[in-house]
Parts: sequence; C-alpha cells; structure tokens
Amino acid sequence: MSKMKTHKGVKKRFRLTAKGKAKHRPAGTSHRNVRVSQKRKRNLRGTTVLDDTMEQKIRESLGKYSN
Repeated sequence: MSKMKTHKGVKKRFRLTAKGKAKHRPAGTSHRNVRVSQKRKRNLRGTTVLDDTMEQKIRESLGKYSN
C-alpha cells in the first residue's frame, strides 16, 4: 500500500501551533476590500485558530507536516 500524500493546498493554508491547533488566515482578506468596513478589516487582521470540528481532517491532510 502506498504512502498517504500531503495535500498541498492544506499545507499552504494551515500551520499547526505547538499544542497542535490549526492556524489559518481568515477568508475575505485578499481583495475587493473597498466595500468592507474598517472595523471588519481590522478584525480580519492576523491569523485565527481553526474550529475543533475540522482540526482532525486538517491534521490528516498535512501528513508528515503535522508533527
């Protein structure tokens, strides 16, 4: 049986913290921000921790990068 491959899209979008939680950049930050309020832009700054429901799937998709 072959090895499980790392999902490259997940590898680019998520990183794991020291405790194993998945960090990611919030959606809606890259373009078309003219109509977004300043408060919304400010709150989207930086990274956030992913919800626990999706964390296991992300860890499986990261493969060897989940250590």
